[in-house]
Amino acid sequence: MATTVARRMERAWAEPRTWRTWLTTVDHKRIGVRYLVTAFTFFVLGGLEALIIRAQLALPDGRLVGPEAFNQLFSMHGITMIFLFITPMLSGFGNFLIPLMVGARDMAFPRLNAFGYWVFLASGVFMYGGLLFGVAPNNGWFNYAPLSGRAFTPGLNIEFYVLGLIFLGISTTAGAINFIVTILKLRAPGMTIARMPLFCWALLAASFSIVLALPPLTAGNIMLLVERRFGFHFFSGPGGDPVLWQHLFWIFGHPDVYIIFLPAVGIVSSVIPVFSRRPMVAYTWVALATVATAVIGFGVWVHHMFAVGLPQISMGLFAAASMIITIPSGVQVFAWIATVLGGRPRLRTPLLFCLAFVVVFVIGGVTGVMFASIPFDQQVTDSYFVVAHFHYVLFGGAV
Repeated sequence: MATTVARRMERAWAEPRTWRTWLTTVDHKRIGVRYLVTAFTFFVLGGLEALIIRAQLALPDGRLVGPEAFNQLFSMHGITMIFLFITPMLSGFGNFLIPLMVGARDMAFPRLNAFGYWVFLASGVFMYGGLLFGVAPNNGWFNYAPLSGRAFTPGLNIEFYVLGLIFLGISTTAGAINFIVTILKLRAPGMTIARMPLFCWALLAASFSIVLALPPLTAGNIMLLVERRFGFHFFSGPGGDPVLWQHLFWIFGHPDVYIIFLPAVGIVSSVIPVFSRRPMVAYTWVALATVATAVIGFGVWVHHMFAVGLPQISMGLFAAASMIITIPSGVQVFAWIATVLGGRPRLRTPLLFCLAFVVVFVIGGVTGVMFASIPFDQQVTDSYFVVAHFHYVLFGGAV
């Protein structure tokens, strides 16, 4: 009887296999695969940009590309990896897996899910269109003022950055709201919050972070667009403050590190127990650590600005928060290690990847907590030490 009902439901829910369905589908699995494929395509483009950057810097006085092209490739590499690859890639995993994990037929808002994907694709194509015409973003992925003002960047480069990220923010926020509602309202009967898979915990925490962290970035981009097009002075000129842009950007930028990191942690917390053949050690503490990481992540953004010249007392508070945030991360690492040691691990490829993740992430985390020391941070600001740190965490960890 159950088999017959299941077959009838599958026939009722089946989508016709036509090109129109390919464009209009709202199936969470298909949309998840699209996110993964599209994000991986952007990953390849970002990798090619990195190759050109490194080839240019390999020898003194490199002439592979000109200065303006180098600035655009450098900026698009960072924008691609942060905004167009790693966040949408993890959204792809979330779209595919979350409804299956919580026992839902689909995401809470299937059409909103499809809308979010198409807006994400459009914003990426829009910014890469600027690269084809030589007017791509050229002020770094952080787009610091006052160099982003018309006096220093008179072309359309910054407009491509601002508008692309505004549209991308709409897409990402819509997806985050969808994840929150799906996890909180569509769980199967009997699946309490305390029984959710840790991947659901991770994506829930990351989604709340997105909803709270993206508005400052969007506001900053709107203010910058108004300043460039209508002569307002938010970040430059009389009454403008370039440090305001840094605050607005990093209020988003540092929680974004955990928006990227937490879903990856959720994947690791799901894979390790399976291949260790035992339940996750300290499940409750790992879930609480996931939430604590997301919450404390909103109180550490100023450690990106220790060399700006802020008051010493405020820098001290943010330095303390930057040290405290290592505690929940340490809880997760020790829980993973205890799960492997306390189980009967099968050293298959997924577990080997997770063990490598733990090693590389610890290296990135140890170098990261060093930035909480204000004198050390001021010495290595804008150096390759910083570049190495976030590539360890983002590439070696999340990717």
